[in-house]
Amino acid sequence: MEQALDKGLKAAQSKFTGGLSPIALAAAYADWALHLSAAPGKQMELAEKAAKKAWSFANYATVCSKSPETSETCITPLPQDRRFKGEAWQKWPFNAMSQAFLLNQQWWHNATTGVEGVTSQHEDEVTFAARQVLDVFSPSNFAPTNPEVLAKTLSQGGMNFVRGWQNFMEDVYRVNAGKRPAGLDAFELGKNMATSPGKVVYRNHLIELIQYAPTTDKVHPEPILIVPAWIMKYYILDLSEKNSLVRYLTGQGFTVFMISWKNPDADDRDLGMDDYLSLGVMDAIEAVDAITEGQKIHAVGYCLGGTLLSIAAAAMARDDDDRLKSLAFLATQTDFTEAGELMLFINDSQITYLEDMMWDKGYLDTKQMSGAFQLLRSNDLIWSRVIHDYLMGERSEMNDLMAWNADGTRMPYRMHSEYLRRLFLKNDLAEGRYRVEDGPIAISDIRVPVFLVGTERDHVAPWHSVYKFKLLSDTDVTFLLTSGGHNAGIISEPGHPRRHYRVSTKTKDDTYIDPDRWFAETDPVDGSWWPTLAEWLNEKSGKPVSPPSMGDKTKGFAPVCDAPGTYVFQE
Repeated sequence: MEQALDKGLKAAQSKFTGGLSPIALAAAYADWALHLSAAPGKQMELAEKAAKKAWSFANYATVCSKSPETSETCITPLPQDRRFKGEAWQKWPFNAMSQAFLLNQQWWHNATTGVEGVTSQHEDEVTFAARQVLDVFSPSNFAPTNPEVLAKTLSQGGMNFVRGWQNFMEDVYRVNAGKRPAGLDAFELGKNMATSPGKVVYRNHLIELIQYAPTTDKVHPEPILIVPAWIMKYYILDLSEKNSLVRYLTGQGFTVFMISWKNPDADDRDLGMDDYLSLGVMDAIEAVDAITEGQKIHAVGYCLGGTLLSIAAAAMARDDDDRLKSLAFLATQTDFTEAGELMLFINDSQITYLEDMMWDKGYLDTKQMSGAFQLLRSNDLIWSRVIHDYLMGERSEMNDLMAWNADGTRMPYRMHSEYLRRLFLKNDLAEGRYRVEDGPIAISDIRVPVFLVGTERDHVAPWHSVYKFKLLSDTDVTFLLTSGGHNAGIISEPGHPRRHYRVSTKTKDDTYIDPDRWFAETDPVDGSWWPTLAEWLNEKSGKPVSPPSMGDKTKGFAPVCDAPGTYVFQE
């Protein structure tokens, strides 16, 4: 009863904190504030910086008073900060406003970093929190201090605010009514998304296995099994006809299978990582092996699905299971020591808080997950939308990737807790402590060739972290770094504009090259990286043969229904 009281209180509290532990934040603040209070040298440094910035701004304001449209600046925004890029921001008084804000932001960065004695995670948390608070008061977020909003208001007689209010009320209504965001009605599964023809050839409590119909007369004998992440739905790799990785691979003469994960509910609270391994990857491998009559498998894993696939591959290697022909990992981490800004939410206090929050329902809700990701990129995902939809009174045109991104899933209580503790917090997989069945596994046991993909602007699986697979493995690794982010970089079909990538292969006997040196020494190539993957798979495949049957009724894998199946429709 006492334990239930504690967990229930935190679960109720989490509704007002967005899933963030107030104790974890307070501990980070106390660590920073106490160390700063005991560092008079750092305080003097900050006072000196404040004085220099004030003097610099005063000089800049003087120049602006004489030349209102001066091109001079006293501080330059970070490359990813696009808030003040427009021409209107270069004119008085808005140039002075933006410069004052950026100087203030830089000073707070100096104040929250470099304080001796503060743990690195607490430093990151305080810096992150300070940035979030400052971003609220950016001059771009308010109509009177945003020249682009003012210009729109003058040209339209204020009608932008009328439309913006209508947009706001529509969004509030849709959220309260549990309806999909505006614009999503134009995208329907099986009609203009997830349309690659195929059959569900196997179903259990956790997955549906889709076998896609061949599009060539002959196919390579080795099938491809794709293991997507379960944090979102599988069809990011089969978005629409023009940008479907599934269609591309079938068009290159491959037989493709894909796992579609069930969207878990409260009854699935006790599903753990072992269940996702056995009911997910291993059951799928059994089915593919039976349907293709023992052909070795090219396994492809994306994001969390890739991490799970690496666990399966290491366990199979340990047990002398040689059913895998090759492995491809897309934006996948196996070492979590540099897992990006997501690590802000990973410590004992925060994970315990998440566990108590999930204990109430038995799962982590989609809104709680999406809220964390939006905080990591608040300028792009929160404030830019406020400006565009509510102040400008416009609506961004919905596309298939945005529609997929709005189709979130839940995660079971036990699995999510195990995933965070065993991988993120303890880094058991990279350090040889992760256990499957009766013994530990090691990535270094994997001997099949690996195709590893990172994306340049990945906030979820930073490419430096993905690159660490080279340190853990003892096999040939082809590493490819593509432009774009965690999702858009992977969806990079041939013909996609402004795409480039870098690629090279490290054999198991080559010496290690650190990621920054690798980046500097590897020339970029224009275009999509998909043909490079197809060529790599082709080199490791046999001569084309007649396609296998769609499922195999005699072996218990009779087609159940047409693709995209039923699990993908679960809300």
